[in-house]
Amino acid sequence: MSDIRLYMFQSGTQRCKVHNIRMGEGNGVDYEIPVPWFLLTHPKGHVVIDGGLAAEGLADPRGYWGDAVDNYKPVMVESQGCVAQLAGIGIAPEDIRLVVLSHLHSDHTGAIGRFPNATHIVQRREYEYAFTPDWFAASAYVRRDFDRPELKWQFLEGAATDGYDLYGDGTLHMLFTPGHSVGHQSFLVNLPKSGAILLAADAAYTLDHWNEKALPGFLASAVDTVRSVQKLRAVAEQVGAMIVTGHDPEAWPRFRQAPGYYD
Repeated sequence: MSDIRLYMFQSGTQRCKVHNIRMGEGNGVDYEIPVPWFLLTHPKGHVVIDGGLAAEGLADPRGYWGDAVDNYKPVMVESQGCVAQLAGIGIAPEDIRLVVLSHLHSDHTGAIGRFPNATHIVQRREYEYAFTPDWFAASAYVRRDFDRPELKWQFLEGAATDGYDLYGDGTLHMLFTPGHSVGHQSFLVNLPKSGAILLAADAAYTLDHWNEKALPGFLASAVDTVRSVQKLRAVAEQVGAMIVTGHDPEAWPRFRQAPGYYD
């Protein structure tokens, strides 16, 4: 598979409350959010973007994810793990050259260490923070997902590498968008036919965040969160990008999901 294509996958859902997603809203009402991840195929090598939840955690969710399951309960089966879903479209683990990570919260780290030939790309400040997070963020990071010294890592350096062009041909740019986490990044994908698609990841959970109607229920910095969304909106307007928010149960079903793809 050498064509440039973007596949959208879902690693199950998480059951939470409205206020976990839209700060100060919902009065404890139940909510269920999708957990997306992506595959970009390319002649220079395929890349997995995030990877959803780690399928290994399903046998003992509390033992794996800790108290985080009290606020974000995973609803997933093993066949929704990233390796199993890739096999369904004919992609073997050895076929993946790169794993790029928006950040290292546990609902985005399911691809780390699954692909023997892959280099893992993340913001340096995100990687370092994940080992010593502040108390309020600690439950979001599962160290066993990323504390793997045998893996090959490539670190980006915040504003100094903002807009990093992964392939050197404009297909995938990495945009530094801190706020949700200290080293969060989003992704601008440019496809031959479908044009520009902006994967906001958790820079904007939902279109409410995107449209500045609500703050997310979890963040490292409210100021950085707001400014990163403003930055992404400017980028999207400039290139006419389709917007894919991070965990939007209303918007997500409208996208063409795997085995369908955008090309």
